[in-house]
Amino acid sequence: MSDLMSFSEIDGSGAVLVAAQRRVMMVTLKAELSKATRAAIKKALGTPVPAARKIANGIAWMAPDELLIMVPQGDTPEAMIARLTAELKAPMLAVDVSDARAVFTLKGNKAREVLAKGAPVDLAPEAFTLGDFRRTRLGQVAVAFWLEADDEITLVCFASLKQFMFEWLVNAAQKGSMPEFL
Repeated sequence: MSDLMSFSEIDGSGAVLVAAQRRVMMVTLKAELSKATRAAIKKALGTPVPAARKIANGIAWMAPDELLIMVPQGDTPEAMIARLTAELKAPMLAVDVSDARAVFTLKGNKAREVLAKGAPVDLAPEAFTLGDFRRTRLGQVAVAFWLEADDEITLVCFASLKQFMFEWLVNAAQKGSMPEFL
């Protein structure tokens, strides 16, 4: 988990620590993910495109034609978009979505149970493992999340819902309210 300075809001009163991260730089790439496009992305970013419903090296598979790319420290969304534009010959759209997304960390051995309260996803340890990425809903909110470690989940939603999502996660993490089915 990042150091505490990278968070804008933290609540550790529940069964897991819930932390809203400060601005996380990311780019959305929409393109037909053909073999040639995947090769061009690998050349531009230095890492291969992950398989469906996976995240690897900061690249998350969002849909058959969409990736969410975390911008590494020391890089900028603008520079990443320029590299992608230079390499990809097929039609594509690359957009800096850093200000449009909110990112949260759930830390603790009950992180799966917190999300299980509102996400229609099998979060059992054998079904949701490191490298798995899910784009779904948490309650009525569109989210995506992945496992950073056995006890740490990162979640992304629209920035306009940041405060609501933080409060939802804190409420869902209340001690004594965890389901025992995972």
